[in-house]
Amino acid sequence: MAKHVIGPVAELPPGSRKFVVIDDRPIAIFNVKGEFFGLLNRCPHQGAALCEGPLIGLAQSKDPGEIEYTRPGEILRCPWHGWEFDVRTGQSYCDPRRFRVKTYPVDVEPGTAVVKGPYVAETIKVAVESDYVVVDL
Repeated sequence: MAKHVIGPVAELPPGSRKFVVIDDRPIAIFNVKGEFFGLLNRCPHQGAALCEGPLIGLAQSKDPGEIEYTRPGEILRCPWHGWEFDVRTGQSYCDPRRFRVKTYPVDVEPGTAVVKGPYVAETIKVAVESDYVVVDL
């Protein structure tokens, strides 16, 4: 798997998302309460730009008339038809046995590790003061 630098953590505050294209794949990186998740920006239902939809929570009911709202900001709703997907797993809540969104592992790595890389070349000392968001493909 090749690693791709997405940007500094400071550019993706909690509640934000960033759209990128890596190897011709449209991908969205989400920061949900300080955790980062990567999803293919294509709804498996009919191909909408899925990650442009709102992040919502999960409404659950144990008994009739009782609704509990959980996991705020962790469920992604497709902007075309309202299908809902878990940003952590890509699982569809509309048809979980048939549909899932491709997920990509996202890590936060120290800037010094990103700068070092696997390169062999003449180098100049560089100081990195913040961490970077990195996605594996």
